[in-house]
Amino acid sequence: SVFIDLFHKTQSLKRHEQHLEGLVEQRTVALTAEIAERIQAQERLQHIAHHDSLTGMPNRILFVERLKQVLSRAQWHKRSLAVLFLDLDRFKIINDTLGHEAGDQLLKMVAERLLLCVREGDTIARFGGDEFAAFLDDIASPDDVAPIIREFLHVLASPFVVDGHEFFISGSIGISLYPNDGADTKTLMKNADIAMYRAKQYGGNSYQFYRMDMNIHALQRLELETALRRALEREEFVLHYQPQFDLRKGHIVGFEALLRWQRPGSGLLLPMEFISVLEETGLIIPVGEWVLHTACTQHQAWRTTLLPTLRMSANISGRQFDENNLPETIRRITQATDIDGISLELEITESILMQSNQPIIDVLQEISAMGIRFAVDDFGTGYSSLSYLKRFPIDILKIDQAFVQDVTNNPDDAAIVRAIITMAHSLGIKTIAEGVAKAIIAARLNQPRK
Repeated sequence: SVFIDLFHKTQSLKRHEQHLEGLVEQRTVALTAEIAERIQAQERLQHIAHHDSLTGMPNRILFVERLKQVLSRAQWHKRSLAVLFLDLDRFKIINDTLGHEAGDQLLKMVAERLLLCVREGDTIARFGGDEFAAFLDDIASPDDVAPIIREFLHVLASPFVVDGHEFFISGSIGISLYPNDGADTKTLMKNADIAMYRAKQYGGNSYQFYRMDMNIHALQRLELETALRRALEREEFVLHYQPQFDLRKGHIVGFEALLRWQRPGSGLLLPMEFISVLEETGLIIPVGEWVLHTACTQHQAWRTTLLPTLRMSANISGRQFDENNLPETIRRITQATDIDGISLELEITESILMQSNQPIIDVLQEISAMGIRFAVDDFGTGYSSLSYLKRFPIDILKIDQAFVQDVTNNPDDAAIVRAIITMAHSLGIKTIAEGVAKAIIAARLNQPRK
């Protein structure tokens, strides 16, 4: 019986050991699976943290990490590399026209094409919005960079089709080179960004290599932007009023409000010296509202004194059309200044009309319903398509002074002006000749003395 008890105890002990081994094995499997799952989760988090969620490209964080690594190798092997910043031209128009979902589709297509251009060992990343960056590793000389840059522009040249709409998109590219333009990631990226903005200033669809003088220009631009941000609150903007004459009636029929900037230390600045910065920064929206309110207030003062029937003309920027409340803003200003819609004229550019999208049409028609008239500024210097004249509520064409200033002695200019006037009148549209007073004075000065 002792042996039988021992046998049973031994068997029981084995079963217990087997049970413990089974539990250990189960727990080991579960622990292994948990560890694997945690590793996968960590890898997913790492990928999310280092890649753009829309395109799958590396993001800024991963780009900078890789750039630091290749810079270390370049310093050790005494090789060159190039850093590129690429910004899509006029991408905002697509977002505003078709919406952000269509814009995202376009960005994915752009990313796919750009990825085809990079070599093994290079990196291209999306920094957000329509901004991309890349570096070209192991460059033997700067001459090796330009062909690759041109390939970037080339792949963007073919049309993109989004939701049945065909788009042509281009890019502005800035390039900085190691070691000439910087020895660290921060400097190289900053200088590539500066060069990219210079390419954009030249009209886009081009590239620019960084130069030292660009840094000076960038600092001046930053100072200008900073000063403009304070100009409105410091009441440094002023309006000058240019009279408009009716040749048939022989007297003044209106005034155009012209924006000027009385910048401390710089004197009186014309719009060409600062308007582009207002546009790019979005400051044109509050400044444009100030212009309209000030001009309408001045009209009210003149109306109650000596000039009751004159109209007031003011410019409206394309950026102001991006705001959903432009008609409401105009309605609020006209009510506050007690100006009739028929006394107000808004000047717009051909580029606004060429967008030809329904939201723009709706805004123009809503404002036109207030009795406010629209004039196309600098007519004849923009786009060749005239179809917008019948699609939009246009009341006046302002013939650009480039055609007017030599109209008395240049037969070609005279023919162009005559054709514009004839066309406008046939459409029931009035015309204004810009700079006609200067042309008349110049013609009289050029007359032979008797």
